[in-house]
Amino acid sequence: MSDRMRVDEVLTSLLNLCNPLEPFDMPLLDAHGATLAEDVYAGERLVMKSGSRIRSTQIGLAASIGLDHLPTRPHPRVVVISAGPDLVEPGIDLVGDEEYETNSWLLTTAVRETGAVAYRVHSIPENEDQLQNAIEDQLVRADLIIISGERHDDSFDLITRTLQKMGEVTAAEVAIDSGGRHNFGQIGPDKIPVVTLPGDPIAAYISFELLVRPMIRTMLGAATIHRPSVKARLEKGLSSTAGVRTYVRAILSEDGKSVTPLGSQDEQATLSDANALIAVNESDGKIAAGTEVTVVVLERRYI
Repeated sequence: MSDRMRVDEVLTSLLNLCNPLEPFDMPLLDAHGATLAEDVYAGERLVMKSGSRIRSTQIGLAASIGLDHLPTRPHPRVVVISAGPDLVEPGIDLVGDEEYETNSWLLTTAVRETGAVAYRVHSIPENEDQLQNAIEDQLVRADLIIISGERHDDSFDLITRTLQKMGEVTAAEVAIDSGGRHNFGQIGPDKIPVVTLPGDPIAAYISFELLVRPMIRTMLGAATIHRPSVKARLEKGLSSTAGVRTYVRAILSEDGKSVTPLGSQDEQATLSDANALIAVNESDGKIAAGTEVTVVVLERRYI
């Protein structure tokens, strides 16, 4: 049986599984989007600081001072695997209990937005041996493996049994509202970090933001691994489940001073509408309008 763990406990365990990737000199175009591994000087003047994300302006600056390579921590290679017999690729008609395979598309692109190289794998294993073979095939090109199953079947148990045969893996219930079950650990001879996320797309995305994104940012050697957070005034009251951490999808105002929870938190559409998450502590039940709350900023985009 899995143990319930606080979000901070799980995050600490996950960060202990990964380290910044070894740096090397990369050609300018390949270095784009990765992390600078050393300070860069033009003569005696510091022009780029270690730990910064290499964007187009840094590429242009490097070229302007005669550099064709930059000391760079490479893009982590992240394999996203979906596993479930009733998962159907988009574009195909559903039959019976089938559902569209959502999570690997969501998570693969979320990985790319973090600055990593992402590989998407859709597997339909009938038993542990088939799933193990599918995972082992990916170990050679992975710095991190993310796996998700279905929402309403026993695929999580199949994934858990398989991973625990492949390495040191912990199964845990994370104390997030509707968070579901997770696995984390290291597998294979090279001890590749692996994380299993819930089958529900909303839960999977929130877990990715809170738990997996910081892992990837750590591998990148980034100066900051967490999303920025701000304090903002709550425009509409909300309630949450006592005893678990709740992350409410919301719209942060353009000036960053107020935040409005989105309706229909059970609908996946609110993932694409939200530009922020309201973080509600385990001890908070109802929060009245006008209260100052902590807001995790997903992006500076407004509707």
